[in-house]
Amino acid sequence: MCQLLGMNCNVPTDICFSFEGFCARGGKTDEHIDGWGIAFFEHLGCRVFLDDNPSIKSPIAQLVKHYPIKSKNVIAHIRKATYGKVGLENCHPFQRELWGNYWVFAHNGDLHNFEPPLHGSYQPVGTTDSEKAFCYILETLRHSFPQEKPLLNELYPVLKSITKTISEYGIFNYLLSNGEYLFTHSTTNLYYFIRQAPFATAHLIDEDITVDFRSVTDDSDRVAVIATMPLTDNEQWVKVPTGQLLVFKNGDVINFSP
Repeated sequence: MCQLLGMNCNVPTDICFSFEGFCARGGKTDEHIDGWGIAFFEHLGCRVFLDDNPSIKSPIAQLVKHYPIKSKNVIAHIRKATYGKVGLENCHPFQRELWGNYWVFAHNGDLHNFEPPLHGSYQPVGTTDSEKAFCYILETLRHSFPQEKPLLNELYPVLKSITKTISEYGIFNYLLSNGEYLFTHSTTNLYYFIRQAPFATAHLIDEDITVDFRSVTDDSDRVAVIATMPLTDNEQWVKVPTGQLLVFKNGDVINFSP
């Protein structure tokens, strides 16, 4: 099954450390060899890198590991193909426009016999169940709020309802962002860790690399890292409860009752 990586911060931050460990799972420490991708939100723009080669062998992945692109919201994915052939069109994350903003989506899991009615402007380019789900989410949101982007407390219950419907077809772990918020949903495995003051050292599980974040951060920095499985072995990762739709902004979880 595929793996997910997300980052949400209160200030633009690079993901080089986390991506180093995540990238190793694409053919070195795990079997996700059917492509990978990563998206960085930068103001209203979105910089997306995709490759249908294993991340461990990808020159593009090597570029990303050593190119400190700073962003407040990042979504990455390494693929183990189940639905859809190995090809660039089936690499996550997927990107579309809604309400004048880019939206980016990546999914981990299988949706069985999922054939949603897509009658609007969102149609899948590839052949994955994941891209169908993304198109269905955006089409439903646009239909629910046709005029303008809703407030979060209006959007959340609609997104939660769509998520519940899609989850009935199988495993639906996902990351979704519009550059302002990062939405995360867990059916099986999804973990997060919030790095904030007082900072300490972190050691990757998949590579023998340690970073002392005290030397590269300010006390006001706050970074939430979300992953299918924990990336470090000396930090206390929190498992997202099954069926929970969490919302991250500025490196923290938004707690509200819509």
